[in-house]
Amino acid sequence: MKTTLIFIGLLVLGLTACAPGGVQSLEGGLTMVSLPVGYIPNVQFAPLYVAIEKGFYREAGLDVTIDYNMETDIVALVGADALQFGIVSGEQVPLARDEGLPVVYVMTWYQHYPVGVVSLVEKNIQTPADLRGKKVGIPGLYGASYIGFMALLDSAGLQQSDVTLDSISFTQVEALEDGLEDAAVIYIASEPVKLRADGYSVNVIKVADYLSLLGNGLITNQATIENNPGLVRAMVKATLQGIQYTITNPDEAFEICKKYVETLASSDQSVQRQVLKESIALWKSEKPGYSDLDAWQNMHNLLLKMELLKQPLPVSECFSNEFLP
Repeated sequence: MKTTLIFIGLLVLGLTACAPGGVQSLEGGLTMVSLPVGYIPNVQFAPLYVAIEKGFYREAGLDVTIDYNMETDIVALVGADALQFGIVSGEQVPLARDEGLPVVYVMTWYQHYPVGVVSLVEKNIQTPADLRGKKVGIPGLYGASYIGFMALLDSAGLQQSDVTLDSISFTQVEALEDGLEDAAVIYIASEPVKLRADGYSVNVIKVADYLSLLGNGLITNQATIENNPGLVRAMVKATLQGIQYTITNPDEAFEICKKYVETLASSDQSVQRQVLKESIALWKSEKPGYSDLDAWQNMHNLLLKMELLKQPLPVSECFSNEFLP
């Protein structure tokens, strides 16, 4: 099954030889940071835009540029110290460490795993057990969507063979509206909002309601932690400031997004505002940035059960809370 998870290739072998092992400094004492996020410009990156626009990164001594290249293997680049930071979903960290890449998750962004399954109400799919025998569309057999879906199946004692799983890329909304699938694996802050805006009543099964897992967060590598802990602390602090400011000032954050997301001004504003609102609900926490050991253990056990890890790992080495403000 390991080949079904598009994760880390031979790229890392070449990167290790040319890794800079440091960061670039600009005039004025700012440190330049390229931050890959693995997706296109989107309102769900509002905290990063806010942290740039409100000067939180600059106050921390950083000049941050967001890298949207979806072909970038973020974990391989960070693991090889070719980049110092990246935004990835939590499952990528134990998978990377299983391959010998010394990446460390240093800040939780999404406090709730953002993946779920959506279906039209008439399909009567309300719990993971109701997925048995159903056709389910999924972006692909990799990444957070796949991990989250397998967690839902496992919670109901189901296996992948109990459903028909179709790789449909990011066409979940169209697939459901056209009746091509009974359900679809989605990010709960996005596709359900669009379906409701199109006039459909939907049921949403959230992974977080059945199992605590680690969602999107900030990773770095062991070399950066050892050689430049101040850089890690500054990056964590400023990013958390962006998250908290967005939570407190969603309207201002939405307007800031228009500068960074070219299509936002011409999109359905009510839909995109609701996407931001639903995203904020996933970010809120009494302990911003904090990683929970139990959630890491759950993720580790799930990956072992899926045979995506070759062997058990020391879970405590996957993350650190020491850089939180």
